[in-house]
Amino acid sequence: MSTLAEGVTAEDEQSSAVEYTAQAASPIVSGEVKMTIGDNALSAVSLFDAIEITYAEINALELADYVVTVRADSGDYTFSRMGSWCQPFYDSLLEAYNKAVLRSMFIRGNPELTASGDYYYSEYGNDGGGKAPICVFDNNVTALPPDLSARRVPLCFLSGIEKGEFTLTLTLDAGERYTYSKLGYETDVFADAVEKQTRKLREKTLAAVKEIDVSLTSAQASQLARLMPQGAAASFGAIAGVAPSFAAALESKIAATRAAESHTVFKELCHPANIWVGFRKNENYNINMEQSDDAEADPEQSDDAAIAPEQSDDVPTDPYLLWLIAPSPDGLYAAVEFAEANSATFVYRTGGDFNVFARQINRALEAINFKREVIRLSDEELQKPENSDYYMAAKRNAALQFVRSNFAGRIIHSGADNWKRKLLEAWSDRVQ
Repeated sequence: MSTLAEGVTAEDEQSSAVEYTAQAASPIVSGEVKMTIGDNALSAVSLFDAIEITYAEINALELADYVVTVRADSGDYTFSRMGSWCQPFYDSLLEAYNKAVLRSMFIRGNPELTASGDYYYSEYGNDGGGKAPICVFDNNVTALPPDLSARRVPLCFLSGIEKGEFTLTLTLDAGERYTYSKLGYETDVFADAVEKQTRKLREKTLAAVKEIDVSLTSAQASQLARLMPQGAAASFGAIAGVAPSFAAALESKIAATRAAESHTVFKELCHPANIWVGFRKNENYNINMEQSDDAEADPEQSDDAAIAPEQSDDVPTDPYLLWLIAPSPDGLYAAVEFAEANSATFVYRTGGDFNVFARQINRALEAINFKREVIRLSDEELQKPENSDYYMAAKRNAALQFVRSNFAGRIIHSGADNWKRKLLEAWSDRVQ
């Protein structure tokens, strides 16, 4: 989204947007149209009809023979007879579209490096790729083609790097492979940028695990940082195999949260070692504490303001977000529990392999920056205008698609016995 200059309103910017004239052909609007490119949609208005094509519904943009084709959920739209304005129109539309794609992938800030080349991906049995700008951000590598094959590669799950003469292949810990080629003289610079950002992420994870358990040896901390990149969930059994003290520290933190009761029930219903636990350091926690301290120290504030300063999603009240993934006894279902107030329990089908499902949950949550509503919204809810970013994300992330397709229901915490009964019903395939 473009930054507005000081004193300029969004309405002013919209009114001053470039207006393009074209001949349109589509199921909804045809004939001569006037078009404007906004932050969230392309608008086309003819004498008698109008259409707003949101970027969330656009599946591809094409330019060939001075004709721009927009392929969307609602059909194909072609725009021609723009003369010398054709290329500028396409470039501006693609720029706005890519900004929306980045927004849907929860990518903020400027890239460390942008190169142009070819990319190829192989993930979960699907292959694809193309030619695109390829950007290295602080925690990912993202290719931005003008279609649904845009791919964000999370560096925290990186397990291997292969350097060729003019290629670079990244392998993730579940076997996905992403190859970048035809980068020319930027190949080495691109590889260096990826390695630099990967080291930074490892260092952050290392610091986080040491903060949770100060008794860890260097070897234990290093193994845990690899087992739980960026705090991704792993089984209590695997964690205890590396450092029993770290597993105990996580148990202690869970015991101090709303999820303590749920965790106790999970341990009754399945082997405790098979329960997965993840943590995420809330980087803005210290900011919140400083705001709270300032409020208490300010004599001009009311007592209510001092006791309960305003909070927001970006200013968390806990140093860590903790979550649990527990398997049903037969492994066909899983319960996902977040250690936060007012959180329901999400129930999913696993497809028969709980460990594979748990890894997919890790990927999906990391990809959507833990915006948890995305993993349980219905398809109808996902397509509402207010969820357009989530809709775009779901179109481009295989793990998120897998998790969403296996959502079986959610259970509200309304008394321990009632919650347990509903969980057992859900795990018995009686949830609606």
